[in-house]
Amino acid sequence: MHLPLQFLRSVGRPCCGDIVEYEEDSNRGTVVTRILPRSNVFARADQYLEKQIIAANLDRILIVIAPEPMPSQDLVERYLVASHNLGIVPILVINKTDLMSPDKFSEASPLGRLDEYRSLGYDLVRSSCNGVPGVSELLPYLANRKSIFVGQSGVGKSSLVNALIPDLDIQIGQLSDSTGKGRHTTTTTRMYSMDNARAPDGRLVDSPGVWEFGLWKLGPAELAEGFTEFRPYFGQCRFNDCIHNREPGCAIKSALDKGEIPAWRYESYARLLSQQ
Repeated sequence: MHLPLQFLRSVGRPCCGDIVEYEEDSNRGTVVTRILPRSNVFARADQYLEKQIIAANLDRILIVIAPEPMPSQDLVERYLVASHNLGIVPILVINKTDLMSPDKFSEASPLGRLDEYRSLGYDLVRSSCNGVPGVSELLPYLANRKSIFVGQSGVGKSSLVNALIPDLDIQIGQLSDSTGKGRHTTTTTRMYSMDNARAPDGRLVDSPGVWEFGLWKLGPAELAEGFTEFRPYFGQCRFNDCIHNREPGCAIKSALDKGEIPAWRYESYARLLSQQ
């Protein structure tokens, strides 16, 4: 019999992916006594636009988008800004490729800009749980890494996890026993082992789906850091506190005018800046 996991109030609440020290207690079960320092965290905004930690110590963020439901215009940009600010490598996963039809996607949709994301240096992986290409292209990105699937509700994250981990039901049962909680639901963030799958030494986090991903409060410099094509121009603006909006002598606006920065990316930056 597994007793529920407990933690000392002075330690704080561990999150998925934390590395902890613990001890066994005959009355309380397994008690977490220390949370080791985190190399990074993945977070999103709560209702107060504060950072809400979802998972820790990750190597990859796999941003899943799909033709259904259609991603919003700046959804990918918000995830990319978060990834870069949190120091975690982002990978774009285009799922449900069996539903892809190029004539359905406008240039304003992330699905209409896949080649442009690739030209910016992002890895794109295509997948489908209903035929070709399957999930095999994901495996090299998952082996020997701790990764998290993120994305809107309905894009197929849970289906991907099921396809990637053959013994998922067994692991869900073990986790339910060890935590004292119920079976797997979309409201729970959990990490699964891929040791028995085709991505050895991989750890995969399945996070709850959200209708929209919100950024916590970021300063203009932090927001600009999330747009990698801006970086060569940092430090070249006339004013040190330039937010790359209407200031004269802005190096990024100058690069935009010369066609060195894609207009649609700058427009995304400007929209996100107005929301901060």
